[in-house]
Amino acid sequence: MLYIHESKNFTVEAREKPHITRTDGGHVVIRPKREGIVDRQGLTAEEATELMELTIVVGKAMAIALNKRGIDIGRINYQDMGNWSVFKAEGARLHIHLYGRAKSAKIQKYGDAMYLPQREIGFYDNFEPLNNEDAKEIKREIDSIIKDKK
Repeated sequence: MLYIHESKNFTVEAREKPHITRTDGGHVVIRPKREGIVDRQGLTAEEATELMELTIVVGKAMAIALNKRGIDIGRINYQDMGNWSVFKAEGARLHIHLYGRAKSAKIQKYGDAMYLPQREIGFYDNFEPLNNEDAKEIKREIDSIIKDKK
């Protein structure tokens, strides 16, 4: 994972093996720092509020930053799933996926439902993750939004 931001209760990272290749919009994940949270029902009221605010801030920052970096983001998809982990020994753990949806996307086409097959079939093998400069730009935008909010 490529670190982007840390809040009181969550971390924000770009996926090393994304579900959406960089030029199709990129992939960011928000994870709770506290262990053992299976889904939203395990959040405290404070954590739930922070998570909602953080998804909004990160989504806005991701769209602004990636458009600046030449990726024509039209929208952000937010997904809370955990389906691939339910049969693993460690089980599911809450995490929120933010998927950039580029208007010029070639694989995960803009306006279409996302295609998310199991990793084992190789669909994602050649997907390019967001890079260090993308992460830095998203971080700058997050910091700017948070500063302006205060």
